[in-house]
Amino acid sequence: MSPDPKETIEHYLKQMRSGLRGVAEAQVADIVEELRSHILERAQSGDVLSAPAVDAALRSLGRPEEVASLYLAENVMAEAESSRMPWSVLRGIFYWATLSVKGAVVLMICLVGYLFGAAFFIAALAKPFNPKVGLWLLDNRTYSLALGMTDARSQGHELLGWAMVPVGLALGGGTILLTTHFGLWCIHRFRCAKLKKLTGTPSD
Repeated sequence: MSPDPKETIEHYLKQMRSGLRGVAEAQVADIVEELRSHILERAQSGDVLSAPAVDAALRSLGRPEEVASLYLAENVMAEAESSRMPWSVLRGIFYWATLSVKGAVVLMICLVGYLFGAAFFIAALAKPFNPKVGLWLLDNRTYSLALGMTDARSQGHELLGWAMVPVGLALGGGTILLTTHFGLWCIHRFRCAKLKKLTGTPSD
């Protein structure tokens, strides 16, 4: 005897719901109701709800644990898009990196961008207190951004001098800003792809 299609849907939703730990109960209820509506829309033909159609709809969504992970990522990334702060963006992309290789690649790019920006920003702020801080040319082809923890003066000469302050602030702040915009753009694309997967409809 074939299982009742509605029971199959409810069992799937129960498994998915168990993966939404840490999400507010009211939001969980909205997610479950939203997903139930999408499943019924995909599987129902008129007033008829057949077991094969329900099975096909659930297979197209993926395992309930995967769907729960997508909703959790959506929750974190929505917060990142709302706050637009670098640490929120990194948190959202880190969560994405646990779901796919593409997320891991985006995380690495953003980490490099933030580290590069932070290094120049710190150098600009530290320069007035430590003359060893600066961009140094150690030989004809080797450059070093010294933050004052080592003495590069015996090995080469500094290129920027006190211009390190405005250049460092501009490069550091600009790189952090560009990296944040890049991360937010990637997050937006991920959320669009997630919405398309769960609802079967494109989103801009």
